[in-house]
Parts: sequence; C-alpha cells; structure tokens
Amino acid sequence: MKQNEIRDMNLAPSGRQKIEWVRNNMPLLRGLEEQFKRERPFDGVRISLSVHLEAKTAYLCEVLAAGGADMSVTGSNVLSTQDDVAAALAATGMHVYAYHAATQEEYDRHIEMALVHGEDASGKELGPNIVIDDGSDLINMLHNKRTDLLSDVWGGCEETTTGVIRLKAMEADGALKVPMVAVNDAKCKHMFDNRYGTGQSVWDSIMRNTNLIVAGKEVVVAGYGWCSKGIAMRAKALGARVIVTEVDPVAAVEAVMDGFEVMTMEQAAPRGDIFVSATGCNQVITVDHMLLMKDRAILANAGHFNVEIDMIELERRAVEKKETRKNIMGYKLENGKWINVIAEGRLVNIAAADGHPAEIMDMSFAVQCLSAMYILENHEKLENKVIDVSEEIDLLIARRKLDAWGIAIDRLTPVQEKYLHSWNL
Repeated sequence: MKQNEIRDMNLAPSGRQKIEWVRNNMPLLRGLEEQFKRERPFDGVRISLSVHLEAKTAYLCEVLAAGGADMSVTGSNVLSTQDDVAAALAATGMHVYAYHAATQEEYDRHIEMALVHGEDASGKELGPNIVIDDGSDLINMLHNKRTDLLSDVWGGCEETTTGVIRLKAMEADGALKVPMVAVNDAKCKHMFDNRYGTGQSVWDSIMRNTNLIVAGKEVVVAGYGWCSKGIAMRAKALGARVIVTEVDPVAAVEAVMDGFEVMTMEQAAPRGDIFVSATGCNQVITVDHMLLMKDRAILANAGHFNVEIDMIELERRAVEKKETRKNIMGYKLENGKWINVIAEGRLVNIAAADGHPAEIMDMSFAVQCLSAMYILENHEKLENKVIDVSEEIDLLIARRKLDAWGIAIDRLTPVQEKYLHSWNL
C-alpha cells in the first residue's frame, strides 16, 4: 500500500483537537458512529472519499471507519485541506493523500491515489466499492483515466450542486458507468447546508479575511439558488444593501419578492462594494465587469470551482498584481483601478476559512452515511443513473435532529391520515 502523502505528522495533535471539537457538536454522526461500531455494516468495504479535508470531514471518515470501512481519503480543493487534520487522520492508520496549497498536478495525483486500495493476489490494483465525492473529481478520474477500477465500484454519493450537474450531464450523454446518489439534492442537505451553512460561512470568511464592515455596503450576489439565498439573507441581516443577478426569470422574481434589487451584472458592477458568486457556472464575473467596478472592490466565489470569477483573463489583463492582505490578491487593471480577490477565486468559505458550522455538516454528513448504506444494500439492482435520496432518509435525519435539540412535534392522528389520503370528503 502507498504511504500517506501529507505535510507533517507532527501536526496531528492539533488536528485531533479540532476533530474532537466538531465531534462534540455533531450528535447525528455520534449516533451513527455508535450504531456502526455495533453493526459493522462496512466490514470489508473499500470507500474512497474526496471532500474538503477539514475537521468535520475527518470525523465523517472516522464514523465510516468505525463501521469497518477501509477509507482512502483526499481533499476536494487545493486550498481547503488543513494539514493538521490530514495528519490526525493519518495517525489513525487511515490512508490520506492531501496537503494544503497543492499544485493542480499534485491535487490530481492525490485524487488518483485515493482511488487505489492496494492490490489483489494477482497484483491487480483494487478500486473503491463506494465513492463519496465533492464536485465529481473522483468520478471524473474513474471515467477518464482510471477506467480499469470501475468494475470494483458499486456506486457513490455526490455532495455538491456542481457535482450533481456534472453527473446529470454524464447520465444524459450515456457516459455514467456507476449509480450515484445526489446527496446534495436531499432536503436535509441543500435546504440547510446550502442555505444556512453557506450563508454563515461565506460571510465568516469575508469578514475575517478583510476585517471590513458589511453594514452599509452594497453587496452583489450572483445567482439565487439555495446557496445564494443564504448569502443574500445573511448579507441583509448584517446591514448590507443587496443586489441579486440571475439568468433564471423565476429565481429573479423570487429574489424581488424577498426584498432584493435584481439587475444584470453589467448594471450591478458599478454599484457593488463586495461581489459574491454562487452559480455553478463559469465567467459569471468577467474582466469587462471588473473594469466597471469601484476601485478596491472585493470579489469572492462561493461556487465549487474557481471559474465563476474569470481568473484566467484577470491574470492575463492585469497590469500589476500584489498580495494586499493574507488570502487576498490585488489586481491593478488597465484603467488604474484595483480589484481584490479572496482565495484566488476558489471556494471562499473553505479555502480561506473553516467551512460550514459543525451542526450544519452534521446533517449533510448523516445523509452521506445513510446514502452510502443505501449503495451498500442496493447496488446489485441500481441502474447507472443519478438517484434521489429517499424521503425515508430525509425524515429520519430530520427527526433525529429534532430529538438532539429536545424538540417534539405533532404527529398525524389516524383520522387526519385518512382525511389526507381521501378524495371523497
């Protein structure tokens, strides 16, 4: 088996402290950990995981390992891996291939390494049985470079909106060779993780990295999906005047009725002090838009890939470039104005902060665990399609979350059940 490829094992104690902190604040995963220890459902099962490698993800890995899984782990962004957390996981005996600020070549190597779980008696490399992905990087590698490992894969789970978009495109083209559960689309994921988690963590990152006030500023939010709704809502709560840009007329109407101004990015560019993109698309904020912006405008991206802000064209056309603050790069444009970009235009809440709160990821990662169980129990009859998370899983997680909070809710009486399922009233 390959050796771990991490930064420094001496960092493990710091990482262990972080993992224990989130563990104490993730009651759903703690419950699953105890269940998995008793039942060992993943004994002999090989799981490859690529998710932002910080403390909450590390605890997810430990929960799956408690169920018997052979875990092979990497990150899902070149800037989001926390080296001390990677070291703490490696110290448990887990296979870990990730470090902070990897080059793209190193990142791609780590993705490939995480897909290999040793060799069989004949020397053939063993692939994963289950893939847990964030942005579909593992799946992309399996379908393009490591097709030899596909026969080992029963299926997988995708964490992000961007990843589900890629998977659905693969399915439409007939290219998807394994069943994939759209974890992102579960109610207990996108309604809470994407909205409340992104909303809080994006502004946590922007505020800690800029040390500037949000109140009184004009904030431009690109997109009005679940993530963007959370970003806009939290910006408004912080006292900002919020502008939304959209391409979907229905979402645009919703943004207006939620109390936000809606306009094109070209119209918004001269007005914004802070711009945040969260669309899942590319070239959302272009250099032509930047030329219209105020001097020292701040740009951040909350989409999975660093393509929403056109960084390639910005690097090409900037006449000067310098670090203006840790995690912030300033670019001087041809008109003399400076544009400040946080975290290289990468996912701002995790590339330059700690990501979503532990209580939010408790729900999302509980969906991941139960979806992995679904793959384990049903893979022999699943088609190579993108599969919705069952309502049963969503309801189970929601009930457990309420129990953890000590909250009781009403239940339908038999009379009410009959009424709701009757047509001849």
